[in-house]
Amino acid sequence: MKANLDMLRNIGISAHIDSGKTTLTERILFYTQRIHAIHEVRGKDGVGAKMDSMELEKERGITIQSAATYCKWKGHAINIIDTPGHVDFTIEVERALRVLDGAVLILCSVGGVQSQSITVNRQMTRYKVPRIVFINKCDRTGANPYRVAKQVRDKLDLNAVLLQIPIGLEGDLKGVVDLVTMKALYFEGANGETIREADIPAELQEEAEAKREELLDAASMFSEELMEAILEGTPTEEMIRKAIRAGTLSLELVPVFMGSAYKNKGVQPMLDSVINYLPTPKDIKNTALDLKNDEQEISLTPDPDAPLTSLAFKLEDGRYGQLTYIRIYQGTLKKGDTIINSRDGKKVKVGRLVRMHSDEMEEIEEAAAGDIVALFGIDCASGDTFTSPDISVSMSSMHVPEPVISLAILPIDNKAQVNMSKALNRFTKEDPTFRTYVDHETNETIISGMGELHLEVYIERMKREYQAEVQVGQPQVAYRETITQRAEFNYTHKKQTGGSGQFGRVGGYMEPIDEVEYEFVDQIVGGAIPREFISSCDKGFQKTLGKGALAGAPITGVRVAINDGASHAVDSSDVAFQLAAIGAFKEGYQKAKPVILEPIMKVAVEGPSEFQGGVMGSLNQRRGIIVGTVEEANYTSVEAEVPLSEMFGYSTVLRSLTQGKAEFTMEFASYKQVPKSVSEEIIKKFQEEKQKS
Repeated sequence: MKANLDMLRNIGISAHIDSGKTTLTERILFYTQRIHAIHEVRGKDGVGAKMDSMELEKERGITIQSAATYCKWKGHAINIIDTPGHVDFTIEVERALRVLDGAVLILCSVGGVQSQSITVNRQMTRYKVPRIVFINKCDRTGANPYRVAKQVRDKLDLNAVLLQIPIGLEGDLKGVVDLVTMKALYFEGANGETIREADIPAELQEEAEAKREELLDAASMFSEELMEAILEGTPTEEMIRKAIRAGTLSLELVPVFMGSAYKNKGVQPMLDSVINYLPTPKDIKNTALDLKNDEQEISLTPDPDAPLTSLAFKLEDGRYGQLTYIRIYQGTLKKGDTIINSRDGKKVKVGRLVRMHSDEMEEIEEAAAGDIVALFGIDCASGDTFTSPDISVSMSSMHVPEPVISLAILPIDNKAQVNMSKALNRFTKEDPTFRTYVDHETNETIISGMGELHLEVYIERMKREYQAEVQVGQPQVAYRETITQRAEFNYTHKKQTGGSGQFGRVGGYMEPIDEVEYEFVDQIVGGAIPREFISSCDKGFQKTLGKGALAGAPITGVRVAINDGASHAVDSSDVAFQLAAIGAFKEGYQKAKPVILEPIMKVAVEGPSEFQGGVMGSLNQRRGIIVGTVEEANYTSVEAEVPLSEMFGYSTVLRSLTQGKAEFTMEFASYKQVPKSVSEEIIKKFQEEKQKS
């Protein structure tokens, strides 16, 4: 499928948990005839939605891994990536948005703009992804798409413009009025596959005209031709669409559509809008760094005849070996080609090239600029750039958030140990937010991730996919240590053994610094420390940052400056100055009043208003600070900042507090100082463990 670029769209479908992303994708695949029967996410038939291919996804009714597929609509080829909504799997959204040209942001017409909608929107803004909004679930009790559109303007700061209004709401949802064509659209047939156009119902005529005025006002800002036509009273549908497209591509306008994916209403017009308003690969400016020319930024052109440049954005260990999803930005990739990984310069031969349809694949001979395809049996990491042998460029990788929670896992026997290490190897390669290491003091294997659910899913996958039974230890919080005041140090390292000894003196100061983990400042004058040993001092300081004296946590936010020292003609060496720097840091650190920092999470709890008091009380008990509450139509959203260490097991507490009617999401906000009483407890625990080992 060497698509004409004007006829190609690469889109992602993103939203808050449970807004209907996978259900909408299922309908898209049905209407574009990629599947011939609709299955529900938590379907009673036990089949599950096409895009949720993992057993765990079908059981839990959530999306865990983003899944890629493609379809054709009105002669246009569309590559679609369905992404998870849960914040624990945020990397899946992050890497999808990194390679997509446009996105559909789905919002629930009852829940509106929820906490994860804000996160997803921020990710779209980070990668400058033009988007359209689809307000789903207009058939639900309490549906109010106008309120949601207002929230898009207020909470997401987007210029949301309605292109449709609903005909009926809740149980009476019959269809939508298209404000561009000024026609009523009804979705008929067993699965809403037949669209019937009709005149706008008389009772909606006035409202439709008022909303169309607003649409024309907003769209005319992006087209002088349309502005003149409005003044003359002759705007055409084509002019309006052109202006909306210009506004969408410039990220200054967001078209809003509505419907109900579950009730098969409003999906086809949304598909039309993907073609009408979202960018082609030609509309997006992509850049790479020229490795041969001092990493100068160069523009990539989506030209099939240019040298190949592609980005590996997702890895999956499938039944047949490693599957590497790549987005081709420039050039053409053919089966049998030799390509180069620009990170390590290794040559790789393309054995198999496939196009993905969830967990099914179709062998293809070649793929060109703009395509999203997958390669087999290629060893690489997520974020690697593959190019043709005649160029050497690298694309910027995606933003990877730091893990905030850790668990200790212990295999129950030798067989489990072998299988566990295989599983961990695979998972860390696939997911950059999932980390693992062995704690040398306790000899435990530690896994770290974005939240309880994130780690829970991986432990469950270890058991199912690798038969690795493991015991799980207490969750550990990723504490940090820092200093609160300036302190000086002057340390001499002396060691006399047989032969030449070791000597180095390092003097200077350390002070707190914001936003940066560590900074080294060289203020040595007059050769007090010879130049060749300055970097040894830096190395020594960096070695001490891994483990602080209070809780054994990494040290952050420290500037270390050296301004004095002494050396010996024979006894000074690289090792001597590294050891002197380590001693100097420890000496200064004790004087600099070190404190422990803990991760603070941004927690959003949403549920019926009747439980608001209980929810706020439960957050206060957990040392939470309530940041704000929003109450709309008997539904309350409480936002708070709560230490991660207090959030373990909160989902169970919240369920029992609210009869299972409330849900919460949390994401990392910042590091803050631990209160004195808690700090003493952490230090005491650390000292006890130290003595044991």
